[in-house]
Amino acid sequence: MSIVIKGARPYGEGEPVDVLIEDGVIAAIGAVSVPEGAEVLDAKGQVLLPGFVDLHTHLREPGREDTETIDSGSAAAALGGYTAVFAMANTDPVADNSLVTDHVWRRGQEVGLVDVHPVGAVTVGLKGEKLAELGTMAKGTAAVRVFSDDGVCVADPLLMRRALEYSTALDAVIAQHAEEPRLTVGAQAHEGEQASRLGYPGWPASAEESIVARDCLLALHANARLHVCHVSTAGTVDVLRWAKERGTKVSAEVTPHHLLLTDDRLETYDPVNKVNPPLRTGGDAEKLRAALAEGVVDCVATDHAPHAPQDKDTEWAAARPGMLGLQTALSVVAETMVKTGLLDWRGVARVMSERPAEVGNLAGHGRPIEAGEPANLTLVDPDAEWTVRGAELASIAANTPYEGMRLPGVVTATLLRGRITAREGKIC
Repeated sequence: MSIVIKGARPYGEGEPVDVLIEDGVIAAIGAVSVPEGAEVLDAKGQVLLPGFVDLHTHLREPGREDTETIDSGSAAAALGGYTAVFAMANTDPVADNSLVTDHVWRRGQEVGLVDVHPVGAVTVGLKGEKLAELGTMAKGTAAVRVFSDDGVCVADPLLMRRALEYSTALDAVIAQHAEEPRLTVGAQAHEGEQASRLGYPGWPASAEESIVARDCLLALHANARLHVCHVSTAGTVDVLRWAKERGTKVSAEVTPHHLLLTDDRLETYDPVNKVNPPLRTGGDAEKLRAALAEGVVDCVATDHAPHAPQDKDTEWAAARPGMLGLQTALSVVAETMVKTGLLDWRGVARVMSERPAEVGNLAGHGRPIEAGEPANLTLVDPDAEWTVRGAELASIAANTPYEGMRLPGVVTATLLRGRITAREGKIC
């Protein structure tokens, strides 16, 4: 099967070129002739990027198929420009054994829109009491290489140390939900002026920063790989910078919503803005954007978290935390990072494709746009804008905090190993 992408601008640089794809691989770049029977995709000068990789997606299957499935989540991912996603372990049953992780992997392959890589739980049942079957999951069909209890912190330092030490033999990474639970009992919003004025119990920044500091030290001494999920505070950026300067093998992600939204959104008391970790201050968001541009924070991860109406459209304290993110991530990054000059499109490729693929040990994703490389690609119209409507997104749930917002940057096509999975807003 041959595809020719005509008039694309790789990384948004230089004059438009043609890209010939044959049998799932980039065969040639430049002025290419169209083979007989080839499909032609007219890029019209749009930006061509490596397919995006999301290290942090909640697909809810198995257990909560009323909110999302691997089918619907994969569709949302493909429409958002993703070619690979990592599905978090807090399913029902928990992905703490190879039966569940292999099932998730096989379902992703059956759907075939993106590569769905299951994340294995660090502890049995996410209870933080004993290590899960990390080795069995790593040796299974899914070949799990990322482990996380996301949604809950591995709070026991001895257990976290053992997980980090064990992970080194598996060439794996431990991804931590950094939240000291004793500091967040009853917490509902970022601890600060806004929470105090509105009457929300406060969620201190130190709850995140103290765990990140602890785990960076544990990873340093174990010579292990640590990944910090959804960084949200300026203080965490300082801890990461300090740890990296000491040679710690630590990487970190930031969500689109923590780049754009702040705790000013709490004024409406709308639970669509409730998320874990909570929306922080404008100063935190500004420092996160700078840290992402600099590379102290390595990548963008959506923390895509679909919820049913009965779990979200309720009083604030009872509402589940989380937001949709797969179809809006590129646009939020364009708004916060590209329009502001903090990143160019090559920088977008770094934080949304190359670095997350490296962290997740994905050999076939996040590759350069060069002849001989897998054709996992995303085509973006940088000049187009669109209005976000939750009901029109591919996810079963509709809990987007960007409802009605006009955002820049539109994904016009996604290719997984040379096969078009999404085009002009529709699944192929």
